Amino acid sequence: MPTTHRIRIVDAFTDRPFTGNPAGVLLLDAFPEDSWLQNVATEVNHAETAFVHRLPAGGEADWALRWFTPATEVDLCGHATLATAHVLQVTGAAEGPVRFATRSGVLTTTAHADGTVTMDFPTAPLTPAAVPDGAAEALGAEPLAVYDTGAHLGDLLVELADEKTVRSLTPDHKALTQHSKRGIIATARAEDPARGYDYVSRGFFPRVGIDEDPVTGSAHTALAPFWSQRLGRAELTGLQASARSGLVRTELRGDRTLLTGRAVTVIEGDLYA
Repeated sequence: MPTTHRIRIVDAFTDRPFTGNPAGVLLLDAFPEDSWLQNVATEVNHAETAFVHRLPAGGEADWALRWFTPATEVDLCGHATLATAHVLQVTGAAEGPVRFATRSGVLTTTAHADGTVTMDFPTAPLTPAAVPDGAAEALGAEPLAVYDTGAHLGDLLVELADEKTVRSLTPDHKALTQHSKRGIIATARAEDPARGYDYVSRGFFPRVGIDEDPVTGSAHTALAPFWSQRLGRAELTGLQASARSGLVRTELRGDRTLLTGRAVTVIEGDLYA
């Protein structure tokens, strides 16, 4: 008989099913071989699948956490971390702040009484960069500015003229793979902040098997410092304007960025593998 694992599909950065960003979440006793983790993530075929197991008491972290796309393991993922914190909370596996040991250091999540979860992530460093040859053509819009987001993200942050330009992008995904380690984050100021968000973004990550990510929590560790500097406020709300869409509340605290959102479990079942 195959081993049975409980698996959940959680929509993150939303409070409604079929919106936000879906992630697979598996609570394990220990991490199996990397090939098994990758096979599961490929089978789940969402932007990310999170694998987590409890660590011995008394250490710097409570749980070990890893993230896999359908194609590879990644250093940092926001929506799957939110999804994992949500599962730990609703199942009673953890209470209060939770510390995760990850490839990006120890990340802490805090579940609140209103159902939101706040994640404490490292702020991405932003280094001005030249527009790579062919990047404007691949993206389908002329950048106003381009920034490198550092080793953990491996993205290019690209500022575009306005919200309409971001929303109307139809990039050449294959061509985009030539221009960053992980992907491209396209962003612009909100056309009307009265709608409940301060800036918009879209994220394209074909190099790791995701043409367009619905809502990218990790990208907001770069978007938060970028827009906080321009708008003069530490606390902002970003809308990722994908087809599924989602809101991410951000608070810049120097070298740390707080990301807050909601999540909802939409599928729960058994994995036989």
